Amino acid sequence: MSLADFFTPIDLKKITPKKGYYTSQLGDKIVHYSVDFPDLEEKTDLAIIGVMDDRNAVENQGCGLAPDYIREKLYQLNEGGYNLKIVDLGNIKAGATVKDSYFALKTAVSELIKKDILPIIIGGGQDLTYAQYLGYEDLEQKVDLVIVDSRFDLDEDEMGDSIETTSQSYLNKIFLHEPNYLFNYSNLGYQTYFASQESLRVMDKLYFDVHRLGELAGNIAVTEPAIRNASMISFDMGAIRSSDAMGNANATPNGFNGQEACQICRYAGFNDKLTSIGFYEFNPAYDSNGQTAMLMAQMIWYFIDGFYGRKRDFPLNPKSQYLIYKTSLKHEDQEVVFVKSKKSDRWWMQVPYPSGGSRNERFHLVPCSYADYKTATSGELPDLWWRTYQKLN
Repeated sequence: MSLADFFTPIDLKKITPKKGYYTSQLGDKIVHYSVDFPDLEEKTDLAIIGVMDDRNAVENQGCGLAPDYIREKLYQLNEGGYNLKIVDLGNIKAGATVKDSYFALKTAVSELIKKDILPIIIGGGQDLTYAQYLGYEDLEQKVDLVIVDSRFDLDEDEMGDSIETTSQSYLNKIFLHEPNYLFNYSNLGYQTYFASQESLRVMDKLYFDVHRLGELAGNIAVTEPAIRNASMISFDMGAIRSSDAMGNANATPNGFNGQEACQICRYAGFNDKLTSIGFYEFNPAYDSNGQTAMLMAQMIWYFIDGFYGRKRDFPLNPKSQYLIYKTSLKHEDQEVVFVKSKKSDRWWMQVPYPSGGSRNERFHLVPCSYADYKTATSGELPDLWWRTYQKLN
């Protein structure tokens, strides 16, 4: 079965301005599936995938219509200062069952990653994150998942494997999936009144990284190390405050503002490790003036801009490109080692694998911040170091 079999072409008449596109606009630059399916054997960096399935989007039916509304705005933005190599594969229409849609998205994500093409998924409910995650199943690698969301999307009443996969319970499916190839989960922007104390205890017990909105608002740079650690990202548009993004039936007054959402996406683009990203839960029915569609287009533009600004400085050889800092702890005969890139000034922390393991590597490198380094220089063990060490056991 060809990848093209999963997709339907874009109806350009619905999204193209009457005057057409200027040569500087993305609509003139993106190779799109409107007649012939793009040749993925040609040099391609990024691929847009629309998904038109909202059957399991809780109280937000209509978000399956999102892809073409986003394209209409995205195609009118101008190309940045780089040579864009991006294709738009069209839309995955809702299958006979939700599982058919999941299978189509899973297959597309997996095949694109194998071809070293990063999929940008637009449209549908956030339950599609589960299908995005399944795309990594055959890649034989651990996954670090970052989700931008005001809630945890855990169904706490029913943690069994038989639970239905919805936009409010898909995390259960990911956490319980076998084989388990999830190494770390991070949430950015949860709001405490939407999170039960039991769910917070689950996150703490599993040593996952969860960051409250109040911790990040106005200080969005704090998100960068967590984003830099992600293999895949899922962005729920409900994480943005309703005054900036009203196009969501579950939008609430508080959340990230539009500028912060764009900065998060730019950090995501910079991430050398990231291999897929999805933008979910945008519902055009609630977007009377097209503001949310435009914000989503700008978020994707910033992601693309970040992607073409990647430093590719994950600590490898040559060692001359990095600075090594060693710090000693107050109460233990132990040192914490940090690595700083001369190219980007970004920091990583070395966390040793537990002794007695059969791994070839001696330590795991986890992205961190300068604040983690300052904590270690004061003689205290950074919390990130401890949580990472526990997961390595």
